[in-house]
Amino acid sequence: MIHQNRQKELLSKLDDNALIIISTNPEQFRNGDVTFAFRPHSDFFYLTGFDEPEAVAVISRSHYAMFLRDKDPAREIWDGERLGLENAPAALKLNKAFDIKTINNQLSQLINKNSVVYFDAKPCDFDTQITNLLAKYTIKSLKEPLHEMRLIKDESEIKTMQKAADISTIAHQHAMQYVTPGMLECELQSVFDAQFVKNKSEHAYTPIVAGGKNACILHYIKNNQVLIDGDLVLIDAGCEFDNYASDITRVFPVNGRFSDSQKSIYQIVLDAQLAAIECIKPGVSVHEPHKIACAIIQQGLESLGLLAPGEPLSKFYMHGTGHWLGMDVHDVGTYQHNQQHRLFEKGMVITVEPGIYIRKDDKINPIYNDIGIRIEDDVLVTETGHNVLTGNLIKTINDIEALMNKN
Repeated sequence: MIHQNRQKELLSKLDDNALIIISTNPEQFRNGDVTFAFRPHSDFFYLTGFDEPEAVAVISRSHYAMFLRDKDPAREIWDGERLGLENAPAALKLNKAFDIKTINNQLSQLINKNSVVYFDAKPCDFDTQITNLLAKYTIKSLKEPLHEMRLIKDESEIKTMQKAADISTIAHQHAMQYVTPGMLECELQSVFDAQFVKNKSEHAYTPIVAGGKNACILHYIKNNQVLIDGDLVLIDAGCEFDNYASDITRVFPVNGRFSDSQKSIYQIVLDAQLAAIECIKPGVSVHEPHKIACAIIQQGLESLGLLAPGEPLSKFYMHGTGHWLGMDVHDVGTYQHNQQHRLFEKGMVITVEPGIYIRKDDKINPIYNDIGIRIEDDVLVTETGHNVLTGNLIKTINDIEALMNKN
């Protein structure tokens, strides 16, 4: 019933004669006739729970229909079983199921002349076809009300996100114990590959496994260089479990021991992250964690002589301190209302991920050359404060060194 309840809640926010038309993602070709593994569009899955390609849901207050692929024994031998038209009404609680091949003829018959149609076209041929079919109707966007719903997680979503966080936590711990100098970054990534597959999950995004100077490349994904004794390695990796993402970053020494200069930078980032997390509760501005983190990093870098008083922090910290998390790793939802930062509400989940990135080209004290540190956790806003979903993953210098040097 969860998807039907979401449909009712969404319709309650729309015009009385609203008609929702929403499609899933198309299959994407990797090369030749080989496709990537299919993942449904998050908005579509949120409202329907249906995970096959080539599907369009039509939802109103009185009717719930879906266009989908019918059974095809020949194709199912190659691609796997389909739900099919006969089974779909009971399985998906539909009033009617239509063959997707008939959408050109059938879609207009489901639209009352007084309907206000809500449809957001994705940049693909199939949605262009739907847009053409809707040419004579007034179309409104569904994004704002739907994405506001997705921003506030219910208990089932929180439970799933906690599972994703737990799987990723174990993978990060195993990586700290597995790493050795001379290993390739991709070898260390294999720890995450194995842990995620073992737990019926997958990468929520392309993982970053960045040793040494590579950690100063914010979206480094080559993951093909040798991990060097004395360097740090930054791993930004999280699994997606049942279509919900986790997002964690940890940094640790390849040889198991932080140098003094690495400790100095790491502790600044950790202090900033802990303080930023601590402020999160309902009624606090969503900008406050970033504001707090920046102030601590600024002060810390000035105390080390890496920044002059008042010198812009963006030289060493050039990204935000967090983003919404949910079905998408950079999840939907606005950060401002009426040009002002919105306030945290119970059920929101946000990452907190301050960082410092010091490149050799920055021409500062060479003991800090090529140190890139980011520490990231997933934080749920609760009724009175917050809960760190990834809180079981260690991050203090002493705890990391103790785990990495445990016999």
